[in-house]
Amino acid sequence: MSDGQLLRATTVMAAGTVVSRITGLIRNLLIVALLGTAILGDTYNVANTMPNILYNLLIGGALTAVFVPQIVRSLRDSDGGKAFISRLFTLTITFLFLLTVFGVIFSPQIVNIYAPEYAGRAEFDTTVTLMRYCLPQIFFLGLFALLGQIANAKGKFGPMMWAPALNNLIAIALFSWFLIAKDELVLGQVSEFDLLLLGVGTTFGYIVQAFVLIPVLVKSGVKLSIRFDWANSQILKSFKLAGWSFAYALISQISYLITINIATSAAVKSLADGVTTGVGYTPYANAYLILILPHSIITVSVVTALLPQISNYVIDKKIELVNESLIKTIKLIGVFTVPSAILMFAFGPLVANVLYFGVSVEDANYLGFVLSAFAFGLIPVSINLVLLRGLNAFENLKSQVIGNFIMNLISVILSVLAAQYLEPKWVTVGLAVIFTIHYFIGVAISFYLIKRHKVNLPIFRLFMFYAKLMMIFALVLAPIWIIRDSLPGGNLIQLILVTSISIVLYLGISKLFKITEITSLAKVIRPGRQ
Repeated sequence: MSDGQLLRATTVMAAGTVVSRITGLIRNLLIVALLGTAILGDTYNVANTMPNILYNLLIGGALTAVFVPQIVRSLRDSDGGKAFISRLFTLTITFLFLLTVFGVIFSPQIVNIYAPEYAGRAEFDTTVTLMRYCLPQIFFLGLFALLGQIANAKGKFGPMMWAPALNNLIAIALFSWFLIAKDELVLGQVSEFDLLLLGVGTTFGYIVQAFVLIPVLVKSGVKLSIRFDWANSQILKSFKLAGWSFAYALISQISYLITINIATSAAVKSLADGVTTGVGYTPYANAYLILILPHSIITVSVVTALLPQISNYVIDKKIELVNESLIKTIKLIGVFTVPSAILMFAFGPLVANVLYFGVSVEDANYLGFVLSAFAFGLIPVSINLVLLRGLNAFENLKSQVIGNFIMNLISVILSVLAAQYLEPKWVTVGLAVIFTIHYFIGVAISFYLIKRHKVNLPIFRLFMFYAKLMMIFALVLAPIWIIRDSLPGGNLIQLILVTSISIVLYLGISKLFKITEITSLAKVIRPGRQ
């Protein structure tokens, strides 16, 4: 894939991701407006997050990273990968179905694990009921991911990034109806029918998201069939790698489980202390959604287009091209993620007040503090994804599992200390800071691991490049932050002014410093000038 093709693929995906994330934010705003940021919002978020947790734990990592190099390799088979892809498809959907059934049956036990403070309370039954309606999402999440990765291997990148927008639009329609018909739902007063509509309606969006990819595969010439002859060397290799992916995800999910436990416990304790501001898992989850938006728009788009290319370089033993591609990608995403991180750090409460205008100022400000605590984590999250996808192309996950264990062990220790020594109302902010530390450790480990594959990335040069970007944007934003109380207009006008002025100055100064990645980023944003 040439630079032009990479940029075109990235542009299509970035546009799809922007639409998906904007509709996702609208969806989330409606959820907060309907359910609030305290206990009832937590019950829905825990229930609706569980399909993602189980999916990512047991198969998500394999579908989104491990299987792509295998699919790319199979496309060189005499049948163009038809037999391998059909075997993989059959095995995957069988596993997803069994996993979904298992989750529905054991929903009460899962809630006890992830939110033990709910036991014996009204929120326990509500969460279990919602979870059983939401857990079929596991099957359709997996189907969507598998079909999307097959499409990516065939060079069809756009539909996978656009499909979630349909999911979000369905959810927006659902929550809008609830707000019009019900105005607000209250824990203990929610009917069984309302819970049914909430859960099944949310799951229906994932069904549409998955099935919209089938015509894309048909058009690209992929013919899927059901094949149970799984005793195939390539399939066995794929699932051996998937086993390491499971271990990697298990470590991450145990760490995440502790985060959810600590956050939900803090919410219950704060409520007992008379704190009415939502301070638990919901502000953590919502601040994370804002944080991850720039990452999803640029980093995920670039990396998704890059992985099949890097996989081919590894197969052909062109390590110098792997090195070149990773350097280019890390620098390109830095142009976007560095200013985004600094902006969210400096103006977290303002961003939260604009996006979550349906909640109280106190709730929005607290969410903004959590976002500011998260902010600098955006930089290592994006770099780490690039490095991990580079490592995945070499199909060596064992070392990644060890590295993930180290970074999550440190994160868990810090989280437990935060729960012990911070006031309940500040625990969620502390967890966001720990998230940032967690990923900086992860980047250091990933740099070390990829060097073992003879990929010699110029770490100091990359560090200086990022330092230069941070210095430029910090200098641009500092005077705006100083006069922030004097900015005209309401929250929305102020955020538009802050963002537009700082970005224009940042782009102009970066051009003076001859940061060529700015031009590349402009090509992604304005494809007509390629």
